[in-house]
Amino acid sequence: MTIEDTKSAATPATGTRTIRGAVLEAIGAERPYADTRPIHVQNLELEGPGKGEILVRIEAAGVCHSDLSVVNGNRPRPVPMLLGHEAAGIVEELGEGVNDISLGQRVVMTFLPRCGECSGCNSNGKKPCEQGSASNTEGTLLGGNRRLSREGEPVQHHLGVSAFATHAVVSRRSVVPVGSDVPAHIAALLGCALLTGGGAILNVAKPAPSARVAIVGLGGVGMAALITAIATGVEHVVGVDTLPAKLEAARNLGAADAMTSAEALERGEKFDAVIEAAGHPRALEAAIALTKPGGITVTVGLPAPGQSVSIDPLTLTAEARSIVGSYLGSAVPEHDIPIYEQLWRSGQLAVEGLVSDTIPLEDINRAMDTLDGGHALRQIITFS
Repeated sequence: MTIEDTKSAATPATGTRTIRGAVLEAIGAERPYADTRPIHVQNLELEGPGKGEILVRIEAAGVCHSDLSVVNGNRPRPVPMLLGHEAAGIVEELGEGVNDISLGQRVVMTFLPRCGECSGCNSNGKKPCEQGSASNTEGTLLGGNRRLSREGEPVQHHLGVSAFATHAVVSRRSVVPVGSDVPAHIAALLGCALLTGGGAILNVAKPAPSARVAIVGLGGVGMAALITAIATGVEHVVGVDTLPAKLEAARNLGAADAMTSAEALERGEKFDAVIEAAGHPRALEAAIALTKPGGITVTVGLPAPGQSVSIDPLTLTAEARSIVGSYLGSAVPEHDIPIYEQLWRSGQLAVEGLVSDTIPLEDINRAMDTLDGGHALRQIITFS
């Protein structure tokens, strides 16, 4: 990739345009969000791309728990913040020094840009980028720039993307090109759900076809792990969740079986690899209990800060167990997204099955309620 340095101080941008986007005004609002309406859809100003940045017209964006975790305060971030991080769109303008991507190219947005130089970037996906993590926490783009404002006051970026809007300016390092044959709603899901859930399978658990694999927590990320395991030839994949509708969805997507964790434990089920994608301590405890001797438990769920789990350390030692944390599926987006793209293109990866509903941007508060209630895999916001 040939891109000019993006680590310099704030860089000048081209002209400003008016966009429409969903801005979180305050965190920790009471539920239901459809009544308290912490997110306001409104007009904002978006500066054009500066050095190492691009302007993207958003086509589709997924509503993810990482968005909800900011709304409910589990992941405190500065506000006002334009939410959204899982998206796809069309490149409409190139900033200075960006010469490896074309106007009109469809791209997948990824929520953790990579500087390419830090120890995280040199870990082959095992650790997140240090600079990207810092900029995400601060509400800026990679390199410290802010391109969003409202009546002259800054609006924070969400995870370097802010995709719940008609347009976004992002670092070139926050996107991966995909083919024009990949529909926008499919491409959007490659940037978070598939990278995270699929990555837990491809990059961490790496199950053999004969392995027994269980997925605990069948939200968007968990179901992405399930369809990735099936797509890569694992013969026995089991979905585990508390909601009957999600168990049925897992069966429809090709799971060999689906059950609650209580049922699995009562039946004495054990698995070579268990992926925990619920983001809850009890789910992680169940995942560990379902892992067979010599097996691996991979946790990709993000619980609220300060949570704890109960683990018998003797069991870990005596049974040669492994418990591995995986952030963003231990992925390198520019390497991994083309893998999912090709698996989808070949008909092996049922990404369409992750889409619960298609909604307008104006329904974003209600969508957060739906997600909070566990009633959706991925709701997709579409832009005309």
